[in-house]
Amino acid sequence: MSIEKTIFGTTKDGREVTAYTLRNIRGMRVKISSLGAAIVSVEMKDFAGERKDIVLGYDKVSDYEENGTFFGAAVGRGANRTEGAGFVLDGTEYHLPKNEGENNLHSGPDSYAFRLWDCVKEEEDSVSFHLDSPDGDQGYPGNFSITVTYTLTDQNELKIHYEGESDQTTIVNMTNHTYFNLNGHNCGSVRRHWIRLQASSFTPVKESGSIPTGEIWPVEGTPMDFTKGKVIGEELASDYHQMRLVKGYDHNFVIDGWDQTLRKIAEVEGEQSGITMKVYTDLPGVQFYTGNFLEGVRGKRNMIYHDNSGFCLETQYYPNAANEESFPSPVLKKGEKYDTTTIYQFGVR
Repeated sequence: MSIEKTIFGTTKDGREVTAYTLRNIRGMRVKISSLGAAIVSVEMKDFAGERKDIVLGYDKVSDYEENGTFFGAAVGRGANRTEGAGFVLDGTEYHLPKNEGENNLHSGPDSYAFRLWDCVKEEEDSVSFHLDSPDGDQGYPGNFSITVTYTLTDQNELKIHYEGESDQTTIVNMTNHTYFNLNGHNCGSVRRHWIRLQASSFTPVKESGSIPTGEIWPVEGTPMDFTKGKVIGEELASDYHQMRLVKGYDHNFVIDGWDQTLRKIAEVEGEQSGITMKVYTDLPGVQFYTGNFLEGVRGKRNMIYHDNSGFCLETQYYPNAANEESFPSPVLKKGEKYDTTTIYQFGVR
């Protein structure tokens, strides 16, 4: 195991951005930037021994400062969508920035994805980034202190561990927004990837804004059913109304048997590379997104990404959970610890 520290670039206001590359004994490499605590690259060999970078991203710090796609970023304080850009907590109404119509997406234009995190710990197999988010930041109550640790194991596991605490009761829903293409970031569409989700239900969205209706629907008999596994593109062009609303898959799937323990929730395989990925989490939901709005994005080495060039599996509390009492609660009480882990484990068939 080893870690290498390099200068990734500088921000528009002249601050230095650092990148940390983790390596394991199997030759896997993971590069993480202090800007957005973002996963910049994940490199491993495919079944033919060819090295592949299997995450979408950028080459320049300036692109990560914009990053409308949220490539690789640690997203917070509240990931995903909040209806009406606000919520009521303990009788007090809080207002968030409106950055997606009348709603809030990923906590607004000043999401943690665009901030420079402090590296607080480096070890041979891990790196930890820290951020202090003051009371009122993004509209949320409480001084919130958050640390995210990335660990690369010799079993090709990329572990993401979030730890946080607030001096007031608040809302916290952290996630990672990496886009994967298991054939390689420059290898076109993920439509032929095979995927299985341990989710027998999902949260349908309203006619506009991609806000959950508050209901939970079974996936059985619909294109949303991945319980037995299937190719992503098999029903991607379906006229199923829920999919037409968002140009494909961009829904929260409800994890079967959620009990706050770490469990496998997804398996994916790249059809060309043979690279596989298993996802584990202790959170109740996962946003399966098929990169429906990537058309024309210029990424690494001038690669032009297109719709469906990557997919996301964003582990989370359900979208708009701050406004839906029936959903698992994203409330972090004063003095309690926010502590959650997601693992992406890679292999080759």
